Amino acid sequence: MAQNLKAELATLELATLAGGCFWCTEAVFQQVRGVSHVESGYMGGHTINPTYEDICTGQTGHAEVVNVQFDPAVVNYERILEIFFHTHDATTLNRQGHDVGTQYRSAIFTHSPAQAATALAVAAQAQASSAAPIATQITAAVTYYPAEAYHQNYYNQHPFQGYCAGVVGPKVEKFKRTMQQYLK
Repeated sequence: MAQNLKAELATLELATLAGGCFWCTEAVFQQVRGVSHVESGYMGGHTINPTYEDICTGQTGHAEVVNVQFDPAVVNYERILEIFFHTHDATTLNRQGHDVGTQYRSAIFTHSPAQAATALAVAAQAQASSAAPIATQITAAVTYYPAEAYHQNYYNQHPFQGYCAGVVGPKVEKFKRTMQQYLK
């Protein structure tokens, strides 16, 4: 049994994405067929072991990110990035809607040269179909810090909380409506 789990984990890949508030990005990717786990956290800053309160100051340099663990035999990295660009506004610098600050920037943190090449290609495709410049940063992944436990699986636990009902829910519904072919 343990050997089967080990083999399964060896075939999974990791994508680290920042698309504004991690509650939104997490909720979308939890719906994607081939995604086995999504975890909210922080990446791209200079503070060691930052807290949510630290991140909210905008002084740590971190972005709110999600680590998306996926099976590339079911959904490849290119498709993960297409979903990412489709479900957030990649043209706004350091902001998503009313969430403003560097912690809400659009970024792709790559885990290999192949991921970096794919990210650049998908970003170029997104730029070609966008009227405004794409502001998404593409950089190598650095130290990842998981967010506090109360941030994990947030939308599913609090769908009627104000932000979830007004912001996260509509993003999830848009994804379900416009990208049905990728739903679990």
